Amino acid sequence: MTDYYWYLLKALLLGLIEGFTEFIPVSSTAHLLLLAEWISFPSDDNKVFEVVIQFGSILAVIWLFRARIIQLITGVFTGDRSEIMFMRNLILAFLPAAVIGALTIKYIKMLFHNPLVFVFTLVLGGLIMLWVERKPAYAKHGSNETAVSEKATAYTMEDISWKQALVVGFSQCLAMVPGTSRSGATIVGGMLAGIQRKTATEFSFFLAMPTMLAATVYDLYKNGAALNPDQTWGIVVGFIAAFFSALFLVKAVLRFVSKRTYRPFAWYRIALGAVVLAWLYLR
Repeated sequence: MTDYYWYLLKALLLGLIEGFTEFIPVSSTAHLLLLAEWISFPSDDNKVFEVVIQFGSILAVIWLFRARIIQLITGVFTGDRSEIMFMRNLILAFLPAAVIGALTIKYIKMLFHNPLVFVFTLVLGGLIMLWVERKPAYAKHGSNETAVSEKATAYTMEDISWKQALVVGFSQCLAMVPGTSRSGATIVGGMLAGIQRKTATEFSFFLAMPTMLAATVYDLYKNGAALNPDQTWGIVVGFIAAFFSALFLVKAVLRFVSKRTYRPFAWYRIALGAVVLAWLYLR
């Protein structure tokens, strides 16, 4: 097999990994960067490749929630109060990361070159998730679909208050540190703020749309000139793989969290952090 076909296979693998990890709390960034290092994926176009396949994941979520998005937009323009409040919450949750990210992006990018950062954030994030899931408010009901805190005040996305939206927004800022996981930070932040687990997950998916679209546009603006025409088919393959794997994953996650906790993902993070640490020690 020629080097070019190997490149396409690697692009396919990375696209699948992006789609499967973007919307679960395990950090897609950590998986992409570490896997690209392990399989020797070309580094010259890696940033552009990552941005484009991430866009594939975003489109998958937009497609899945297209009816709800249309309902939201229509409701805002027709003066539906619940839809206006929902839009307000999305904007409030989006703004902290947009502002803080713009001010700190230069310094945050420096962390991406230190694998030990991934070890720390993967393990710490997993421990925090275990702690949250062990809190009596969530552990009391086990895996029941109605597993929510007696103090929970948001059982649907329309129930989310502006204060809870801000908590989710500032939690999302933590995900700027590589290995933290955007979905993990927003879901756990939402649960701690009193949002039911499945609702926090759905809100995280909706918040991902403006957040990831903004990040994609910015990264393409900054790195678009680095696009190598010779790698076009690799990017196309990765994009398609990310789209369809995310399409499958989002549905699966919503089914999973309606009956299960996030503990398996927490243990996976801790195990992955241990693997990365061993790899750093042995290489």
